[in-house]
Amino acid sequence: MTNIATSTTLDAEQRRLKRAKKAALAAFLGGALEYYDFFIYATAASLIFSKIFFPSGDPTVALIASFATFGVAYVARPFGAVLFGHLGDKIGRKSTLVLTLVLMGAATFLIGALPDFKTAGYWAPALLVLLRLMQGLSAGAETAGASALTTEEAPTGRRGFFASFAMSGISFGIVLASLAFLPVAAMNEADRLAWGWRIPFWLSIVVLVVAYLVRRSLEEPEVFEEKHDKGELVKLPFAKMFSTHPAQFLQVALMSFETVTNTFMQSFGLAYAVSVGVDATTMLWVSILGNVIAIATQPLLARVSDSFGRRKVFVTGVLGSGVMIFVYFFVISTANIPMIFLVSTLITAGTYSASNAVYPAWFSELFNVKVRYTGMAIGLQIGILCAGFTPLLGTALVGATKANWDPPPGSWRLRRCWPWPAPCGLRRRPKPRCASWATTCPRFSSCRLKAEPGGGS
Repeated sequence: MTNIATSTTLDAEQRRLKRAKKAALAAFLGGALEYYDFFIYATAASLIFSKIFFPSGDPTVALIASFATFGVAYVARPFGAVLFGHLGDKIGRKSTLVLTLVLMGAATFLIGALPDFKTAGYWAPALLVLLRLMQGLSAGAETAGASALTTEEAPTGRRGFFASFAMSGISFGIVLASLAFLPVAAMNEADRLAWGWRIPFWLSIVVLVVAYLVRRSLEEPEVFEEKHDKGELVKLPFAKMFSTHPAQFLQVALMSFETVTNTFMQSFGLAYAVSVGVDATTMLWVSILGNVIAIATQPLLARVSDSFGRRKVFVTGVLGSGVMIFVYFFVISTANIPMIFLVSTLITAGTYSASNAVYPAWFSELFNVKVRYTGMAIGLQIGILCAGFTPLLGTALVGATKANWDPPPGSWRLRRCWPWPAPCGLRRRPKPRCASWATTCPRFSSCRLKAEPGGGS
């Protein structure tokens, strides 16, 4: 009897591990598509769109208009978080994640088919904004949904590791986008502006198909299915979340400002580097190197958080990135290529990866399964909202000349783009609503969070 019981337990653990691996793969591919789309748009906004959608006598004004469309998606993200967060907590993680994936892929492909300003006049930027809003709606719940699903499927004590694959997927997506834009950057300007820029947008269909096939084969997490079968899911997860998890929501919203670093680096950094004479192709290779290494370092750093606590790893990453971002833009202003590669890699694969790899599991652990998708999605997007406008803010404050960056004027101005609120979120230590997670993870107490009696999963 003992052998049978042991065998049954091992079989159950193996099945759970298999489900966790499939969920991690689905999260990886979804993150890859989301940030492939994000980075090709950021790259196009930096190098292309100001010239074909926003013709202006003043290049700085045109660039600001181009970056404004980049920020539009961030306005839509909280609305997508409310909509798809509700669906994710009502009908399930799997169906919602398939829907957001298709919406994102379709919008990206259609951007590549848009006419330019000379052909369609103001309809061209109007349609660009519309499709960008579609991207924002779908992206608003992608990371939260993938993180919730992967965390719920992961074995006890390894949630950080498995949930981090959504973040590794993001790095992979940026690598793919950079590789897709390398031949475009090498074209002559006439061909690049006429048709070359469209190719990376159309190639997104490949990532979409692969990610769709994997996600379609997923199963709903058992913890969600149990609540569904018992009829314990709530009618309005949005309202329930604010009534039962207000402190957790506030913490997630503040801590998600850590994404400012990456957004500012990947979008404004490219435009600024080109304006001071650094070749665009070089900057794409800078991004590729850092993100290739980050694909490997993020799961490792998340595994460290499984053993020693989320808070320590997160704080180290946020504070490190906040300091290093100033160094990064200074070395760009000097056009010192080896130093640009070095500092960018230290941020992307080091400090930023430390905070980025930890939050999927940590944020998921703060919410009850009934409102997990909604709470994490909305909190995350409220914080990320400000990140979308940092390229615009950077252009307006610093302009496009090297002289404006040289310390102290440039660095002092850009302090406004530093992720100030992220460490503030750590001052609040709300209790997680998941008693079983808090008690079964031996290192969970290192986050200085205690379970509520009867919190449930």
